Amino acid sequence: MLKFIVRRVLILIPLLVMVSIVAFVIIQLPPGNYVDNLIQNLELQGGSVNAAQKAALERQYGLNQPVLVQYFIWIGKIVLHGDFGNSFKYGRPVADLLGERIPRTIAISLAAMVVTWIVAIPIGILSALKRYTVWDYFFTFLSFLGLSIPAFLLALVLLFAVFTSTGYMTTGLFSPQYQDAPWSIAKFLDLMHNVWLPLVVLSVTGSAGLIRVLRASLLDELKKQYVTTARAKGLPEWKVILEYPIRIAINPIISTIGWMLPALVGGELVVSKVLNLPTVGPMMLDAVISQDMYLAGGFVLILCSLTIIGTLISDILLAWADPRIRLE
Repeated sequence: MLKFIVRRVLILIPLLVMVSIVAFVIIQLPPGNYVDNLIQNLELQGGSVNAAQKAALERQYGLNQPVLVQYFIWIGKIVLHGDFGNSFKYGRPVADLLGERIPRTIAISLAAMVVTWIVAIPIGILSALKRYTVWDYFFTFLSFLGLSIPAFLLALVLLFAVFTSTGYMTTGLFSPQYQDAPWSIAKFLDLMHNVWLPLVVLSVTGSAGLIRVLRASLLDELKKQYVTTARAKGLPEWKVILEYPIRIAINPIISTIGWMLPALVGGELVVSKVLNLPTVGPMMLDAVISQDMYLAGGFVLILCSLTIIGTLISDILLAWADPRIRLE
C-alpha cells in the first residue's frame, strides 16, 4: 500500500505542473486584460486614459511581459515562496484572500459531504432492498425531485419559508453583530443558527444522485452468484448483505470523492450568491469577470489540485475497500 501511495504521489507532480500551465492559459484566453477592463470602467464614468498612462499601468501590474514570462514568474513565486501574487482588484496578496475564503469553504463542504453520505447511503440501501415497494417508490420520487430542482431555487424556497414562518432572514454565516466579533460560544451558536440552510441545500442536491447510483449498483450485486452462494451456506441475511454486496456497491460512491471535493469547495456558485456565503465561488466569479488573473489563477489552481488530491484519495480508499483492485 505504501509503495502504491508513493508512486501515485510522484505521478501527481508533473500532473500539477501541467494543470498550472492549463490554468494560466485559460485565464489569459479572454481578449484584453485587467488594465483594459479598468480603462473601460473609467471611460464609462467619464474619465480617459492615454497610451502612456495605459503602458504605465501595464508595467505596474506586470502585464507588459510575454505570457510565458508571466507564467514562470507566477509559478516560481508560488513554488519558492508560496506567493500567489497580488490581486489587482482588491490590492491585497492572493494568499491572504485564499486563506480567508478556502478554510471556511472547506469546512462547509466537508460538513455537506458528511451529511450527504449520512442521508444517501441508508436510503440507497433501503431503496434497493425494498425494491418495487412503497418505500422504493417514495425514495425514488424524492431523489428525482432532488435531481430536478435547481439548488438555487431550493435555496430561495427555503429562505422564503423560513422568513415567512419566523421572520428571520438566514443569509450569510453570521448575523451582522457577529461578523467581526471574536470567537465565543454566542458566535458559534449564531453560526449553527445560520449554517444549517446551506448544508441542507448542498446535501439534498448531492444525495439525490448518490441514492440513484447506490441503488442501481446494489441491485446489480444482489443478482450475482456469490450472494446466492452465501445464502445457501445459511448465513444470516443481514450478514450476507453487509459483508458482500454493500461492500462492493459502495465503490461508486468512494470514486465520486475525486469530483465531489472540488465541486463542493468550488461551491454552488449561484447558491453562494443567493445565500450571501463568504465562500470561494462568488470571489472567483468576480476575479474571472474583472480578469484579475493572479486571483483567478490561484482559485483555478487550488480547485484543480483538489481534483487531483480527491482522485488520489478515491484510489487509495478503493484499493483498501475492494480486494479485487490490484495495487501494482
